[in-house]
Amino acid sequence: MSWTKWLSFAALAGALFLSAAEPRGAQVLEQRFKELDANGDGKLTAEEAGNADWFKRLDREGRGYVTREQIQQIGRLMQNVLADGAGSRQLGQSGEALFKWLDKNTDGKLTRDELPKADSFDRLDLDHDGFVTLDEAKTALSALAAKSPGALPTQTTKDAPEATEEKSPRQGPKLLKAGDAGVGRLVADLSFTDINGKAGKLGNYKPGKALVIAFTSTSCPVTKRFAPTLARLEKDFAGKGVAFLFVNPTESDSLESIKADIQAHGFAGRYIHDKSGALAQALGATSTAEVFVLDATRTLVYRGAVSDQYGLAYSLDEARHHYLADALNAVLAGTTPEVAATTAPGCALDTKVAKIAKTDVTYHNQISRILQHNCVECHRADGVAPFTLESYDDAKSHAGMMRKQVGRGVMPPWFAAPGAAGEPSHWANDRSLAPQDKADLLVWLAGDKPPGNSADAPLPRKFSSAWFIGEPDAVFQLPRAVAIKAEGTMPYQFVTVETSFPEDRWVNAYEIMPTAREVVHHVIVKVHPKGAKVRDAGEGTEGYWAAYVPGNSSRVLPDGFAKRLPAGATISFQIHYTPNGRAVNEQLKLGVKFAKEPPEYAVHVAAVPKITLKIPPGAANHVEVAEQRVPADMTVSAFMAHMHVRGKAFKFEVTYPDGRRETLLDIPHYDFNWQLRYECAEARQLPAGSVLKITAVYDNSTGNPANPDPAVTVRWGPQTFHEMMIGYVEYYTRAGAPAPAARKLRRNATGGG
Repeated sequence: MSWTKWLSFAALAGALFLSAAEPRGAQVLEQRFKELDANGDGKLTAEEAGNADWFKRLDREGRGYVTREQIQQIGRLMQNVLADGAGSRQLGQSGEALFKWLDKNTDGKLTRDELPKADSFDRLDLDHDGFVTLDEAKTALSALAAKSPGALPTQTTKDAPEATEEKSPRQGPKLLKAGDAGVGRLVADLSFTDINGKAGKLGNYKPGKALVIAFTSTSCPVTKRFAPTLARLEKDFAGKGVAFLFVNPTESDSLESIKADIQAHGFAGRYIHDKSGALAQALGATSTAEVFVLDATRTLVYRGAVSDQYGLAYSLDEARHHYLADALNAVLAGTTPEVAATTAPGCALDTKVAKIAKTDVTYHNQISRILQHNCVECHRADGVAPFTLESYDDAKSHAGMMRKQVGRGVMPPWFAAPGAAGEPSHWANDRSLAPQDKADLLVWLAGDKPPGNSADAPLPRKFSSAWFIGEPDAVFQLPRAVAIKAEGTMPYQFVTVETSFPEDRWVNAYEIMPTAREVVHHVIVKVHPKGAKVRDAGEGTEGYWAAYVPGNSSRVLPDGFAKRLPAGATISFQIHYTPNGRAVNEQLKLGVKFAKEPPEYAVHVAAVPKITLKIPPGAANHVEVAEQRVPADMTVSAFMAHMHVRGKAFKFEVTYPDGRRETLLDIPHYDFNWQLRYECAEARQLPAGSVLKITAVYDNSTGNPANPDPAVTVRWGPQTFHEMMIGYVEYYTRAGAPAPAARKLRRNATGGG
């Protein structure tokens, strides 16, 4: 949070100190003082202040009053601290003066009662010895000095625990953000010469449905283990229009060993000995175990490992994830792979990660692919977005709005703070634009918008009007249609549906399908056991069973994972509708698919709420904090933050039992319109005894255009004009084990200012 916000006292003290950061700081400070100085004597007493606790913190000399001059002096001190800290990594002389002012007994240490807020003390007491020294304050506050008001600290490598895999000899595939890996981009029509001296081009494979470029080697132990798998996949997909091209980038591998390898495994595709590394460099290959999958238009649809069966310093009897096979099946089905990019542990190549197919950017050779991969899921006919981006004319017509929203960073919708430069995304469903894609798109939008050669166009994306998860095993539809008015706003709707299954069912896929997508903002689905009292508590203080937001309407759980649907359960739907100018009736439905056998893991969602909200009128950066102790070991797979229209920023943090602290999810710019679920690329382990902390920032000022009424004190409530503060945590347990975390998290809740 900002330096000024951290220093703010409660009530008036906060307003006085915050005024130091405003251009009219002195005037605001004078006005606030006059409002409280009832008798106009230039002195403020505890009775006039109305809050003896914080008044004692101002009355450092114990005289029973504080003068206007003292308040002004504090204000000037605050302004100097801000000036010293801006853009600096040092606290500055003014900060030291502030420390001395807070140090009432002048012992060189700050105690909890000498600081304006308890949570401030916890932030500064780095060694947890019950005292804050000047050096501790400098260390802790230097990071806050450069932060802008309302922005939560973003994740840094310093905050993160040490990466254990980097110190381990064992390395397996890790998920990568597809856009950063070049997925979705056009691969140039690269030329090559195979080991038989025959020249070729990637474009020669265009009549086929897919091309696999498989890097391999006769001397790398990992690629030698993968050779039988590659040969088997080549045979399995040969009759389905999939070709394989083998590339050996190891200069020292002999021609004799290469030919022996081909004969031993029965490779049928052409084989290239890329001694110069030109082909590897052009593709940006990182290891001898990496594979690239191109569709018929040379669009890169997958890159990464063949599977997770082999890696550095380990082997499995069977693969758990068949990345290459899954990608090929997706291409043949006309869909996008669920996993589009991974690392490929093998023998590392001495190449730089190339910008895939860096060409003169035109609509057909590049922009269309960027839009397909990032935008048209919503911006299409019958999609939830207000206009389509499926053609050149569409993109050209909406270039101004696209340039504005992409430039502002609000499209595509993704609000998690990025990690450190160069490290993979922490999120499996990261929707943000890759830097190269963003740069290319903005340059094209700002220029003449050349269409290019239509022969370079990608295959059109196909969207089914049927269920994305496939035909459901059961469908639960609202018992009545909800009438959505044409204008204004609507209160949240709460509708229940009864089930009649005589036994528990395990659900491994669900989809929420609105009948009028354009008016459905978000949906929270809960499951209530038979006989349980069902009531509308808004999002409430409990977890959810399923959720819907535009562009994220379904969930297919990994093999071995499922959600329990109890026998005879009641399903409740809490729906936020947004009128869009035309009155319609809406009757959404929930489709589910059942696991064919009992799962190994059960998926749950716990809620970390703070219901004692009190957001003052006019507050632009009001901070609320809640902490909850983790009652049992939790394996966390996703996070989701929920606030309403005054929500500005949100953060999940954890303090581990050994004292280490880490930011789990930082959302510096929260957007109520996108209730996004942030899925961990790798599950996070929270040991029992860890303390989970959520921090929310609210804007209840006139500067917030979505604010229903900046003149009121805002508290918890189910409607949009109320507020909420919920941190949802998705985790999983052994299917037969109890899941006490959700209940105990709520019971152990503690709130902080």
